[in-house]
Amino acid sequence: MTTPAFTSHLDYSAMGDRLRAYRMGAGLQADEVAEQLGVSRAVVYRMEKGEIVKIETLERLAQLLGTSLASLLGVEAEYYASALALFERMRQIEQSTDRILAHFEPISVLLLSENYLNYLALMLEEALPQGADAQVQARQTLQMVEILRARQRNFEQRKPHIVSLIGLRDLERFVQTGLVGRMDVPAAVRRERIQAAHIEVARIAELMEHAPWFAQIGLVDDAMPSATYQVLTGAHHRVLMQSPFRLGELPNVRNGIATVTASPEAVALHEQMTTQLWAHASKGSEGAQRLRAMLQRVRSD
Repeated sequence: MTTPAFTSHLDYSAMGDRLRAYRMGAGLQADEVAEQLGVSRAVVYRMEKGEIVKIETLERLAQLLGTSLASLLGVEAEYYASALALFERMRQIEQSTDRILAHFEPISVLLLSENYLNYLALMLEEALPQGADAQVQARQTLQMVEILRARQRNFEQRKPHIVSLIGLRDLERFVQTGLVGRMDVPAAVRRERIQAAHIEVARIAELMEHAPWFAQIGLVDDAMPSATYQVLTGAHHRVLMQSPFRLGELPNVRNGIATVTASPEAVALHEQMTTQLWAHASKGSEGAQRLRAMLQRVRSD
């Protein structure tokens, strides 16, 4: 009797991607990881390509990176206390994603302008609390913005179909507050940042009105979920990402725990919620008109 060939259900390539994301979130270079594990840098790079290593090495690596072996292997939810690590993981999965359901504030970064990321770097600097290591934070901010730009470029090149939900109340707060990291910025800066926020919302209105085939935007006049999320579907994955991190006005990339899971129940529930919100959302020219009316009302206040 012939013994059937063994087929592993572990995705070693995805495991390597997770290793890289967690390493970046921990602020470690490959040679630093290698030194602490007592292996060569080449071994670390092989692990990040998904090459099999001893389970003992993976356990030590999980401990070093502040995560669990289960999260590295992808057999449970992945947990990310670092926005940098989460954004890198999103970049990885989006590279082979064909459909995205998204709710982010003010809108999915994939649909924001490239100039917005220039302001985001300033906002993150302004949002730093007293006593924070400015040099470390500046390096992480640069890495985050580079990853977000890479995600935008990938979206522009591949054009996966995206359905993005935005909250009218959230956008109204966004244009009233402006692209600031804290409220005590100088008055002239605040005026400039409010104008920049108005430009972004006007751009969203243009996208809604012209409705490119790959991007659908729904404007929801109701309370939005407190946690932002993306459901990403590709030929070999169907994944939910939930995030406490915010890239809108008064951004937060410092505190919170994000999750990434392929749980069918979690994915299905978020798809159902998106469908329900989409059914009552303003779309196309109607949504664009509501956004422009909101901008006009805010300007006249």
